[in-house]
Amino acid sequence: MALAGTGMPRQSLRLLVVDDEPDTVATLKAILEDEGHSVATAGSVLTALRHLREERPDAVVADINMPDLSGYELGREARRIYGALAPMLIAISGVWKGQTDRMLAQLAGFQFFLEKPCEPKVLLSLLSPLKRQEARPSVSLTEITAPIEPEPGDL
Repeated sequence: MALAGTGMPRQSLRLLVVDDEPDTVATLKAILEDEGHSVATAGSVLTALRHLREERPDAVVADINMPDLSGYELGREARRIYGALAPMLIAISGVWKGQTDRMLAQLAGFQFFLEKPCEPKVLLSLLSPLKRQEARPSVSLTEITAPIEPEPGDL
């Protein structure tokens, strides 16, 4: 992985896979790790939110139909936490896959929507542009939410 500020593209991404189906998580994790990516997983939206507050991944692949909170909530919270620095959000669903569901995912901040089972080549092609971008430094929540101190002349 290239260091931030070097201008060199990175080859590995930090990814978060969120799904309550262990087989889906295991399959996506194996595919993404085979490509050289670092993959964290979460079986619930609440666990995923804790992970997002600790470290911003480059992308999140999240099921919409989850038992605790919906994937839509995850998308909205990722946007609230990180704003313009939010990770790429990819929704996946085997249940909610109509046009209205796609629109709701877009409104929640997801850039892409895939139906389960998603084709690995399609998922990898969505992540490919991130590999060509310069690596962003890891951002912690405290750095983003720290209050801005006024300059002495601003008072």
